[in-house]
Amino acid sequence: MKKLLLILALLASAPALAQAPLPLSGVELTATSGTVAAGTAAATLAAASGKVTYICGFAITSTGSTGAAVVAPTVTGIVTGTLTFAYASVAGATLSNQPLIVPFGTCMPASAPNTAIVVSVPTLGAGNTNTTVNAWGYRR
Repeated sequence: MKKLLLILALLASAPALAQAPLPLSGVELTATSGTVAAGTAAATLAAASGKVTYICGFAITSTGSTGAAVVAPTVTGIVTGTLTFAYASVAGATLSNQPLIVPFGTCMPASAPNTAIVVSVPTLGAGNTNTTVNAWGYRR
């Protein structure tokens, strides 16, 4: 009985990262910036005529820069307007930055049909050789 209570307590304290399920009529989408060196990295969930694109989350990973930097990644094209986040780069081109992984609890639609959704990260500056943005969602 004690083991069962312990397991239930651990499960109750675990963070919930579940996302809303895709609708049966949706087409899953992913997008990536690829690896970008000292430039803007952007992942675009493409638009389609007569369809609405939804974003369900994104992830940003990168290595450091010659000097530390703080930039403002954005998600544009969504119904609520532009979302802005904070992302920091450490000083040291061979060091790794903390990833920024944002799974939205509810997938967000584009501002209108046939509108792309773009997640972009401004340049992390000189010495940065690896910044990658990945986004996922669906279209219906």
